[in-house]
Amino acid sequence: MRHRVAGRQFSRDTSSRRAMFRALAGALILHERIRTTDAKAKELRRIAERLITRARRLGEVAEADAKDLSPEDLARRLHARRVVARFLPRFGEKADESGEQVEIDLYEKLFAELGPRFRDRNGGYTRIIKVGPRRGDGAPISIIELIGSEGEAQEEEEEIEMGKGKKAAKKDEKKGKKAPAKAAPAKKAAPAKKAAPAKKAAPAKKAAPAKKAAPAKKA
Repeated sequence: MRHRVAGRQFSRDTSSRRAMFRALAGALILHERIRTTDAKAKELRRIAERLITRARRLGEVAEADAKDLSPEDLARRLHARRVVARFLPRFGEKADESGEQVEIDLYEKLFAELGPRFRDRNGGYTRIIKVGPRRGDGAPISIIELIGSEGEAQEEEEEIEMGKGKKAAKKDEKKGKKAPAKAAPAKKAAPAKKAAPAKKAAPAKKAAPAKKAAPAKKA
């Protein structure tokens, strides 16, 4: 039987993996739209769906004043906040319109804003959009966002398209500015090789002198 097949390990131990997803969940609740790898987005979706479901089921109890709640409702709300605290940091920082960093209570946003937003929706609070491979290591990248943040997504997509259009225009301008290629100079004809001097004829050998006839012997 195969064990430990539920969930991805991400080459991390338990504490490191929990810390990573705690930070990712906080970023998703804070910004409602983040960019990460496909595998992390799929695992993060499971956590985000459970957190929002926990806030949605409280209903009016999450927003009511503590004085107006029964002991049972107070216990329910306290238990829900304790469960959420295991997977979500308490505060997050986000830049406002002026560019200053503002501290936001993520518990308050989850229970007071996201819970009522998805009150009539039974699950499926997030959406994963595949972007493509990451430049450098080729890791598949996705955008995970909460349903209802389509306006921001459309603006970001338009900015991306505008950026791509500007890059293409710059490339065309660079191509137009390039000087025409100069014609390669004609190669000079190689000088004709000088004819090798004719070899001198070897001098004729002198004829050997004829041998004198031997004198006849006397009778």
